[in-house]
Amino acid sequence: MKQQTLKTSVSIEGTGIHLGEVSRLFLHPAPPDAGIAFLKNGVKIKANIENAESKQGYTVLKKDGEMVQTVEHLLAALYGMGVDNCVCEIEGDEVPALDGSAIEFVNLIKDGKLIQQDRERKLKSLRKSVVYRAEKREIFALPHKDFCVSFYIDYGRPYPPPQYRSFAITPEVFEREIAPARTHTFYLWVEEIWRKGLGKGGSLDNVLVIGEDGLINKTPLRFPDEFVRHKTLDLIGDLSLLGCYINANIFAFKSGHIANINFTNLLKNQLEVTVFDIKEVEKIVPHRYPFLLVDRIVELTDDRVIGIKNVTINEPFFQGHFPGHPIMPGVLIVESMAQVGGFLLLKKVGDPKDKVVYFLKIDKVKFRRPVVPGDTLRNELKLIKYRQGLCVMDGKAYVDDTLVCEGEFTAKVVKR
Repeated sequence: MKQQTLKTSVSIEGTGIHLGEVSRLFLHPAPPDAGIAFLKNGVKIKANIENAESKQGYTVLKKDGEMVQTVEHLLAALYGMGVDNCVCEIEGDEVPALDGSAIEFVNLIKDGKLIQQDRERKLKSLRKSVVYRAEKREIFALPHKDFCVSFYIDYGRPYPPPQYRSFAITPEVFEREIAPARTHTFYLWVEEIWRKGLGKGGSLDNVLVIGEDGLINKTPLRFPDEFVRHKTLDLIGDLSLLGCYINANIFAFKSGHIANINFTNLLKNQLEVTVFDIKEVEKIVPHRYPFLLVDRIVELTDDRVIGIKNVTINEPFFQGHFPGHPIMPGVLIVESMAQVGGFLLLKKVGDPKDKVVYFLKIDKVKFRRPVVPGDTLRNELKLIKYRQGLCVMDGKAYVDDTLVCEGEFTAKVVKR
């Protein structure tokens, strides 16, 4: 699937639930691979786990002395609706609470209209289970072909009773089943929240307040199990700090923002584990030094592969290309991409030992910038067509997030 951003900028204004101050939020289009970032007083704060801090009841993003708090509902809306790239410019210190759910952010995104971009979505598949446990809270993730979230709550009180929901997350499901669910608290907790200087913007208009005998709000619940749906919303917002979409089945038991952020850190570490190191690569790809131009494979699905080549000054081709001005030859960048694509094909055919990949055509090749010693070349190849060992792949090579080369590869798997 292609990455998406907004077609036009949109804005909304409202009061923050904790600081009680009015802030204005602008959502702007962003280029491919930009990700989600907040812009405050000229400082760009990427919405990633490295900039996140979990609080009791909300999530904060910080960088270079600037801070934006209570970001989880907005991030959940962006993630749930499939927005890959967006600049969230904010005038104020806190994202507006609005009605306490994410539905107004969903409507704002729809007002801005989503458009596809010319880059594949960053999607990672979990290959190994991840478990987080702490203080009677637990979150775990299992490999799965889709993104699914299940949540169980039990406050140990007559009301609300224990609740459990499970969702396969799509934009349609998120908008209809999760986004309208409002945040909640217990009346017994309100005084403590105020004592901490928080909840200044909270009211019965944006918080479901639970008393001894039930709901204090006069407005009815939007769902019989609205409480667990909102906890699911919060978890999705915190998971968005991975900076990519994931295929995984996630189960949460009594978790809050602190547990969510700790779990997201664990999950990110697992997703970044090398899938195939150089020894595993050599079992599949027939090339050897000095012509093996893949160091490891970091992602592999049925139709997509990402491979890494660390470009060092010790590469033999730098001796003559060019003395005093080393640049990786363009044909070898293409060869590195081809070897990564060949890895995908050879994995698809089952037993690769007696097979080899022949490239029949390399088309639409463009070189965007030089690759030099010290660069890490990230080759991403996507299978477009595959039939009886013959395939077409779209290939792109990056250094950091900069596109350095692209092309279309036609290849065939044959017996040696």
